[in-house]
Amino acid sequence: MNLALAAAAALALPATALAQQGPSRAEMATEASIAEGMNKVILVGDSTTAVGSGWGPMFCANHTTQAAACLNLARGGRSSGSYRAEGLWDIALGEMRVDGYGTIFVLIGFGHNDQPGKPGRSTDLETEFPANMRRYVQEARAAGAVPILFTPPTRRLFKDGKVERDLDPWADAIRKIAAETGTPLVDLNARSTQIVQAMGPSVQNLTAEIPPPAEVAAAAAIDGVTLPSATGRAKPAPVPDDLRVAKMNWVYDYTHLGEFGGRLFAAVMADELASEVPEIRELLRL
Repeated sequence: MNLALAAAAALALPATALAQQGPSRAEMATEASIAEGMNKVILVGDSTTAVGSGWGPMFCANHTTQAAACLNLARGGRSSGSYRAEGLWDIALGEMRVDGYGTIFVLIGFGHNDQPGKPGRSTDLETEFPANMRRYVQEARAAGAVPILFTPPTRRLFKDGKVERDLDPWADAIRKIAAETGTPLVDLNARSTQIVQAMGPSVQNLTAEIPPPAEVAAAAAIDGVTLPSATGRAKPAPVPDDLRVAKMNWVYDYTHLGEFGGRLFAAVMADELASEVPEIRELLRL
């Protein structure tokens, strides 16, 4: 069966461009051909997807098959605007244009750092953010890849025993863009909110990078409230040149994920992809 995305990709291009181009990877791909060849899955996003603090590493390690090269290009602290401004999207586009692969899927999701109060990163929710996300979709298709949008995972903040859904407006914007552009959508925000709500303010601590301070754990258990915590990356301490190695500076917060949280939401992503994007199912291990 031809990819359902082919028609949407065609509509996004002017007629003159269509006349000049042969069939794209997406148009030629079938579930059978995807399973037989070597394909690529590219992850584009922020720290909630990135190595060391997100679900992306566990997704690549545990939920893709030998028929897929899984490349995590997510970077911490980036928004839909700063990811492009820093040249990271150009790197992703270069990977989409590499010859020799069958189908290249690119999973794209932002929102956390697009929120107000992020100097140099925040984007306007009504104008910049949707424009950025539409442009990612258009340019991925023009590069011959199959874009898949995903909504930002919820922050694990609680008040009176309920998840505080501060990312809903950004998730809604991505849902709208996916519908308007005919782009497959993984609604990670909705699924993660359900899961975190079911866990509650105490059990959700298991998903964090490190265990919470005692007073934070006590407040969550007693009052159903999550106390304020650091949500950024801790500044690393200076290291002598002869001992200089890369280190993760893990902190307790309600945004980033440790090993258990990464495994949990990687499994959720794989499950949602298998359901929402049948063409990628042959590349997934559930």
